[in-house]
Parts: sequence; structure tokens; C-alpha cells
Amino acid sequence: MPEENGEITMRIAGIVRESIVDGPGIRFAVFCQGCPHHCRGCHNPETHDFQGGEDVSIHRILEEIDKNPLLKGVTFSGGEPLCQTPAFAALAEEVKKRGLTITLFTGYTLEQLVEMAKGDPDLRRIMRCTDLLIDGPYIERERDLTLQFRGSRNQRLIDLPKTREQGRIVFWKE
Repeated sequence: MPEENGEITMRIAGIVRESIVDGPGIRFAVFCQGCPHHCRGCHNPETHDFQGGEDVSIHRILEEIDKNPLLKGVTFSGGEPLCQTPAFAALAEEVKKRGLTITLFTGYTLEQLVEMAKGDPDLRRIMRCTDLLIDGPYIERERDLTLQFRGSRNQRLIDLPKTREQGRIVFWKE
């Protein structure tokens, strides 16, 4: 896990302090830097380069989150947040302590994540904290601008707490 002066850091492309398009309610969105998927037509192609962006301490991100009492939650987007599981797991746990929800955008499918999590305890920590999972790569031929929070029809809105509880995929309903 990257550290700067003893603090956990993550490589980010940027943040949006108040977003209403990156999940339900007013959200603080963290756009990580680096993505292995390189989806054609990606909305954030500038986030693909793992060497781009800047390193920011989780403490600094939490300070910004704490400034806004109107936030419903925090969104992890990118890039691919799951390329930085130690840092995002630590941030996710701190966000949950604040009573906020977590929305996670990933180019991986839930089925892939379940397999990946078997060997990645930090990914398991993130998944336990995630409320809304928006999974799957962006597929340009599936593009649909009428979809809520996502860009292509193959991407799913999954209610992770209900999915865990019921042992089957439960789609998110507002």
C-alpha cells in the first residue's frame, strides 16, 4: 500500500465534491488513476495511464468528505478502483464509519470479482463496504444515454447488501 509520511495514499485522476450522476443522492466522487480495461469509447480515457494523476493521502480525501454534511455517499470510479484495493479498502472502511454509502464503478463483473476476491483480502473488504456495485466494462455498441448512472446496457446496478443476504444477484432499485 503506497504511503507518504506514514499515511496511506492512492493515485487519483481527480475528485468531484458534489455529484448527482455518479450514484444516488449527492455524492463525493473519487476518480482513480489507472485502468487495464481500455474500453473503446470510455468516458474517462485520461484515467487509463497508471503513471498519470497524483498521489493523495486518504486522510486528505476524508477531510474533504467531512466538509459536506449533505453527502449521501462516496463513489469510487476511474480508471479502475480495484487496481488499488489496499487504499480503496482503507478509504471504504472510513467512509462507512461516517454513515455514508459507497457506490463502486468497475469494469469487472460481479462474477469476476467473486473469483478475484478469493485471493485478495482487500477486495473482500471493499465488497463488504459497497452498497451499489455498477459492474462490467463499457461496451460502445451497447451505449444507451437513457440509463441511470451507467453508459452501456451490459452494465448492471447491483444491490450488494441484498445480494449477499439472498445469495443471488439482486438488482438495485431506488
